Amino acid sequence: MTTTASLPVQLRACEPSDVPAITAIYAHHVSHGLASFEIEPPSAEEMTQRREAILAGGYPYFVAESGGEILGYAYASAYRTRPGYRHTVENSVYIRHDCIGRKIGTLLLDQLVVECEARGFRQMIAVIGDSGNHASIALHHRAGFAMVGTFRSCGFKLGRWVDTVLMQRALSPGDTTLPDEKKGGQL
Repeated sequence: MTTTASLPVQLRACEPSDVPAITAIYAHHVSHGLASFEIEPPSAEEMTQRREAILAGGYPYFVAESGGEILGYAYASAYRTRPGYRHTVENSVYIRHDCIGRKIGTLLLDQLVVECEARGFRQMIAVIGDSGNHASIALHHRAGFAMVGTFRSCGFKLGRWVDTVLMQRALSPGDTTLPDEKKGGQL
């Protein structure tokens, strides 16, 4: 893939035609990194099903595009499936490996926060693979997330034990008011 360092980055809703690029981005992170605890990269068909489930659940899914190339993607999904968690989302942000450090993650995460607030969600959770993932921790900190804790050595990948870092950010009024049951997840 070519780099698009001089072209502007645009955010837009993820379309079905973006799935091959998303699959390739995620496959690199699965195969070479610790952000995901998956061991085998999922197929484009599996990534299509995951995308459809996220959208069917009423959650946002964005891509960052420049010069016709997908540079990264982000989405929110259910933090947990039980109804009591319906006002809380978990975020995922993945950047193409040759585009890391260009603030694309910041653009995507900021837009994801705005959209989740508009949809009435009240809390966003970041579940970050690897306590050594300083870039992701810093990205979330800049976006207003606070450190909640670290699960030590709860995963094993690439020949070593891996931590999981939890960070959290209130959305809109957070827990200072009761939720509008017409937004932020349906029962």
